[in-house]
Amino acid sequence: MHTISTLWKQTMAGLRVLLVLTVLLGVVYPLAIWGIGRLPGLSANAEGSLIYQNGRPVGSELIGIDLVDERAKNDPTQDRWFHNRPSALTKDEPSPGDTASSGGSNRAGDNEDLLKAVQDRKTAIAAREQVDAGKIPADAVTASASGLDPHISPAYAGLQAPRVARENGVDPATVRRLIEENTVKGVGEPGVNVLKLNLAVQAARR
Repeated sequence: MHTISTLWKQTMAGLRVLLVLTVLLGVVYPLAIWGIGRLPGLSANAEGSLIYQNGRPVGSELIGIDLVDERAKNDPTQDRWFHNRPSALTKDEPSPGDTASSGGSNRAGDNEDLLKAVQDRKTAIAAREQVDAGKIPADAVTASASGLDPHISPAYAGLQAPRVARENGVDPATVRRLIEENTVKGVGEPGVNVLKLNLAVQAARR
């Protein structure tokens, strides 16, 4: 009888602990985190820093999205959009691939495959922008660690500006201004958010 009583007490104590932890960790804690995420200055990050166009989400400020121009399939010089850094995980160089995957190549700087990939990217970009390969900045031909970097250098944006202005029928000075407006300047090197820049170009050509 004493054993049954002890077992019953232990069972009830365990159930009480389970109930308390369920309420704390399954209800109170998630609601607290949700509430903190709604505070001014944190809500955008909590929701994924989404970018909206005409009231609809079209991407995130934190994930690189490379627009595809079907007109450029046979002639890359007709491409209307700015492009991100390449990804080590895509087969369609030099543009980023599927945003559902992320990662670097983990290849050393003297790796033959990496050197070939860089040279192939440089050749492709030189043909697309109709410039000498020596003018192509490093970030245009090297992938970031994640492969999903949303920013490019102002130099790479400036390299693409003449093509984007020409193919969209937008004044080159306007495109340069849009690059400046979408350049983030803070700790480290400045970067241009490619998705926001492409959306600005779309709005400018209307």
